[in-house]
Amino acid sequence: MKVLVVGGAGYIGSHVVHAFLSAGHDVTVFDNLSSGQLINLVPGTGFIAGDIRHPDDLDAAFSRGFDAFVHLAAFKAVGESMSEPEKYSVNNLSGTINILNAACAHGCKRMVFSSSAAIFGSPQYLPIDEAHPANPESYYGFTKLEIERILAWYDRIRGLRFAALRYFNAAGYDPDGTVLGLESNPQNLLPIIMEVAMGWRKELQIFGNDYDTRDGTCVRDYVHVSDLARAHVLALETIDREDESLTVNLGSETGITVTEMLETAREVTGVEIPARYVDRRPGDPSELYATSAHAKKRIGWEAELSDCKTLISSTWDVYRKHQTAEK
Repeated sequence: MKVLVVGGAGYIGSHVVHAFLSAGHDVTVFDNLSSGQLINLVPGTGFIAGDIRHPDDLDAAFSRGFDAFVHLAAFKAVGESMSEPEKYSVNNLSGTINILNAACAHGCKRMVFSSSAAIFGSPQYLPIDEAHPANPESYYGFTKLEIERILAWYDRIRGLRFAALRYFNAAGYDPDGTVLGLESNPQNLLPIIMEVAMGWRKELQIFGNDYDTRDGTCVRDYVHVSDLARAHVLALETIDREDESLTVNLGSETGITVTEMLETAREVTGVEIPARYVDRRPGDPSELYATSAHAKKRIGWEAELSDCKTLISSTWDVYRKHQTAEK
């Protein structure tokens, strides 16, 4: 298929592009490079510079004729969404509507949407499945849930078939070494650990060590980004074959504690990685992880690279390349 990947120069997007190319699809990236990077453009892809907030940019892109598209162009910082909801309204909500309108106007009726576990809020039970109540606790999570609802209406009215993939924590880098761009100002645990290991940060702050978990630190569901990328390909091929929309959770089903991530990183890197415990953050649940049973049944997906050691070693390989390049 001829696929347009909106947001394909970002961390997750570039891995998705790599997965589609590896599966034999023709891929073009649409990105404004606000957070994406040119270094992430995978060889063999086309590139269109544009912004989802500008309908004319999208109209020009979709006029080139695509069979399907992937939407990964949302802003995603939870804290920022609570202080700047206007920014998230314009980009995530209005921007998505612009994408859908342009796609439908040009007859592109197959899409994969990067949704989020943030739609669920604090877990009422574990592991989280697709039937878990949706009660987002951030404006970011609200935008993702609202987009899922909008997609359901476009499916019903315009025949737009979609796959909504609810991610948990994306981590790692592709084992092939194709994607090399580092996230700027990362908010997630693993890249912060890597920055401490590189000497770019003084220490890792661990928010609480008195949770009711196996070592007192929070448990989170980390999924290797290459596993997530492969799910996009499987999901698109499924909805194209079956002509039916779908929604699935993508989780590793196990969960990793902060301490387990840190200790494994110390082992893999050979670096001490200074860390200290600080107070809990308000609203952090002790455990958060999903079942992917429905994803296995629906699209034939399960995590293959999401063990702690692979997550860390694949990330450390990329950071070391940057360290070598700086010398």
